[in-house]
Amino acid sequence: MKAEDKNRLVQALDLIEDYFGNGYKRPPAVYAFTGGPVRSEAAVPAESAGSPALSEGDSAGSPQEDSLDRIAGEIGLCTGCPLHATRNKAVPGEGVSRPLALVIGEGPGADEDASGRPFVGKAGKLLDKMLSSIGLSREQNCFIANVVKCRPPGNRDPLPGETLACSPFLTRQIVLLRPLAILSVGRVSTGLLLNTGAGIGKLRGRFADYQGTPLLPTYHPSALLRDESLKRPAWEDLKTFKAKLDELSASVFGEK
Repeated sequence: MKAEDKNRLVQALDLIEDYFGNGYKRPPAVYAFTGGPVRSEAAVPAESAGSPALSEGDSAGSPQEDSLDRIAGEIGLCTGCPLHATRNKAVPGEGVSRPLALVIGEGPGADEDASGRPFVGKAGKLLDKMLSSIGLSREQNCFIANVVKCRPPGNRDPLPGETLACSPFLTRQIVLLRPLAILSVGRVSTGLLLNTGAGIGKLRGRFADYQGTPLLPTYHPSALLRDESLKRPAWEDLKTFKAKLDELSASVFGEK
């Protein structure tokens, strides 16, 4: 058997194992920031990273050589941009190792900077409710990340150099996580992932292709807290995302 065929076989077996034992039928491993996979009813900090125009060339090493724990450790030690000097805790990300969906936001806020976990403030609680409404959760079948891992002062938008420093982390994570679909929340993350300056109001609700993975932009939960009129279109986006996940699951796993 050729090496290429062996790699394909290993990947196929890995996916089957994740499907039946780790990713979709029962609570899977939730990755902590240090120490490897743990079982927990409450998700703990995991790995994540950010990215301006992301590309496959940004990934360091092959997926077989890389790991979520390795990425998380590098994020915790990263001094690649000035944000490391003002952070309390880096926020690598949180969720399961083989998610149905990858949710990507902009960057940590004050609550996230204090805890080291993504989306744990008011916007995070709303995000959890949004995901729950379509059968998703960070404990069961989701991974939540940001494009930058350290809080920008005053919650300002990340600067180009900051997203550039974080971009290899997120690229590597996406390769390892292999989500069926990506949900980008907000203008900043959507603009960076799709390399566009268009507003979120124009982009939301329509799938784009991110290196072969369907990506749906929608409003950031914090925008919904500021403007309740956005809740209706955000709900329509979630239903669109759920329909795509159902379609992809049926195609990949034969589910109905």
